[in-house]
Amino acid sequence: MMHSRSALLTETSKASGRGRRDAAESSMHDGHVRTREPRSGFISSLPVECGVLQPIVQISPVDTAKRHSGGYHGVTTEIIYAPAQRRIDCRYRGPCHLLLTYVDGVRRDGETFIDGLPPSTLRNVANKLTFVPANHAYNEWHETQTPMRISYLYLDPSRFNRLCDEDTVYAPKAFFNDSAVWNTVTKLRHVIESGKANKSYVDALTNVLAHELSRSDEEESRDSPVNRGGLATWQMRTATKHIEEHLGEQISLVTLARLARLSPSHFCRAFKQSFGVPPHEYHIQKRIEKAKALLAEPDASVTDIGFALGYGHTSSFSVAFRKIVGRSPRAFRRDFM
Repeated sequence: MMHSRSALLTETSKASGRGRRDAAESSMHDGHVRTREPRSGFISSLPVECGVLQPIVQISPVDTAKRHSGGYHGVTTEIIYAPAQRRIDCRYRGPCHLLLTYVDGVRRDGETFIDGLPPSTLRNVANKLTFVPANHAYNEWHETQTPMRISYLYLDPSRFNRLCDEDTVYAPKAFFNDSAVWNTVTKLRHVIESGKANKSYVDALTNVLAHELSRSDEEESRDSPVNRGGLATWQMRTATKHIEEHLGEQISLVTLARLARLSPSHFCRAFKQSFGVPPHEYHIQKRIEKAKALLAEPDASVTDIGFALGYGHTSSFSVAFRKIVGRSPRAFRRDFM
């Protein structure tokens, strides 16, 4: 085995030595489009097929970050993987709303600018959300301290207009916390990536997202997770931090409840209220998200990745991965070859 389990996660920050492809490749299945981007040139658009929107966020240097994209009926998703100790520049201005979820990552230096907001130099961007309304300029640069994973969700404003009042104004927001928005985005991205979405379900999730993003700051405050019976902000941060730091281990409900200073039954109910899923399912989702980042690099085998994430057998890892992503780990990895 080329890498020990303890060293495997460190290896993911190494730049890939694979050859670059000259053109984007796409595959279509049941109305879904998945693409893998060319590794040379400055990419600013995707094929316009089956609702895959364009333009997309421009990233420079183009070979710094790896991109995995898909679309379904007017909703386009991308997941971006950037290694540690690199600089990447991102920019976007387009006719679609852009919603960013920073899955994880810490930048040593950087700045985020969005039309209508003061610049932000926040370093630890993990578990944050940023919303860029259509036709607003978004410019961001990172000097990554740790590997970064960022999800881009492109939304057609015409869909939002059909779902909300015509007078609804969508304001830009940078690095905010909103468990309802996060959970809805996660569900939307998962169903599109898995290829199991249907139009009615995508419309329902988009409807929820449209209303959540239109809420004012005062409404968000009144509808906070604490008032709705969920976890307090510090409890959410403590629980998720522990899960992230122990992805490859079994985590007991008792341990998480103790960290949140609640009884196990109370904690489980409050956690599900805040995140939309029980703690165990959240743990599995985070494992699979980490697996996607590991699979983007060629250095470790699928077996090693499964071991590092706590799966005793490759088959059990493959089953868990396919259940959430809709494809096997090896099929997912081929998108980066």
